[in-house]
Amino acid sequence: MMQNEAEPPATGSRAWQRRQRVAHILASAERIFAEAGFGGASMSALAAAAGLPKANLHYYFGTKEALYTALLDSILDLWLSATDSIRPESDPAEALTAYVRAKMAWSRTRPYASKVFANEVLHGAPYLGSYLAGELRALVREKSRVLEGWIAEGRMEPVDPPHLFFAIWAMTQTYADFEAQIRAVLDRPELTAQDHARGSDMVLRLVLKGCGLRFGAAEGLGE
Repeated sequence: MMQNEAEPPATGSRAWQRRQRVAHILASAERIFAEAGFGGASMSALAAAAGLPKANLHYYFGTKEALYTALLDSILDLWLSATDSIRPESDPAEALTAYVRAKMAWSRTRPYASKVFANEVLHGAPYLGSYLAGELRALVREKSRVLEGWIAEGRMEPVDPPHLFFAIWAMTQTYADFEAQIRAVLDRPELTAQDHARGSDMVLRLVLKGCGLRFGAAEGLGE
């Protein structure tokens, strides 16, 4: 994947302003790319969403492709950081609870980010193909080895680690990618904080019980 040019050190107002402007453009671009996809998003629409002249977007990113790739990078960095809790020395229930809670939180607070990723994958991952087969595959293998270690130590029931991750991704990201469906079924104009909390508890209960772990134990809750 393409990477942004390294930002200058955070020592002056110009560097800070640049980082702020880049972050603002990326945040604005999430909605446009989520709603229109890469092909349907124009630099004019992206500039309008950011409230900036189109020339500014070209100045910071050069092309629509570079802006889109930078946005994908930022989304993946965010999501992959959620796996930090899954380490050999961690308690399995605590680690999986933290992971599921983080994934559900991103679906609630960054729904457009999830939709951008979903659109990319549904179109065959033209910009993410090498990442999915490289970095993501390596990460899933690394974290799967952690789960296999827990299983070997009798700390959780035997599961197929990669497929557990697939299930977690599907269950958590549906609250962003298929929000319209969930709202329709629940008869909501928009999902509430309580809806997300109940969904998070349901997903977490299924994951933990499926792994032979007690729901609520990691958070000091009872059954």
